[in-house]
Amino acid sequence: MRFLLLAAALSFAALPAQAQEKDEAGARAAVNHYLAGHATGSAAEFSAAFHPKAMLYWNRDGAFAERTLADFIATAATGKPAADEAQRKRSIESLDVTGNVGMAKVVLDYPSVRFVDYLSLVKADGEWRIVNKIFQAERKAN
Repeated sequence: MRFLLLAAALSFAALPAQAQEKDEAGARAAVNHYLAGHATGSAAEFSAAFHPKAMLYWNRDGAFAERTLADFIATAATGKPAADEAQRKRSIESLDVTGNVGMAKVVLDYPSVRFVDYLSLVKADGEWRIVNKIFQAERKAN
């Protein structure tokens, strides 16, 4: 009887860990859609990554700037990879998920600029999406 109680307790303890792994995988999938959008210029990849109400924020020449998701996709989704795609590197530096929210740090290292993006994620209606992007652009000397 003690064995059955211990086995039951251990199986219930594993459930939250399995749910956490599933949520991390879902959040990572949203970030991977974002990275694929950059690699391919695909509007569909960006749309799969972002919540429709998502916003982007950054500083431009010391002044606060913002862009809607629609404006971002109109600019970033060219429908084809960049001419220098082979020289571009992208990585997920960190991903932290707690319950239905998460934060990812992503680095986009391109020949002339390095972007550091912080992506806020929310699981809404059972699906992980980026709801907010803030970023820093660091120009490289050529």
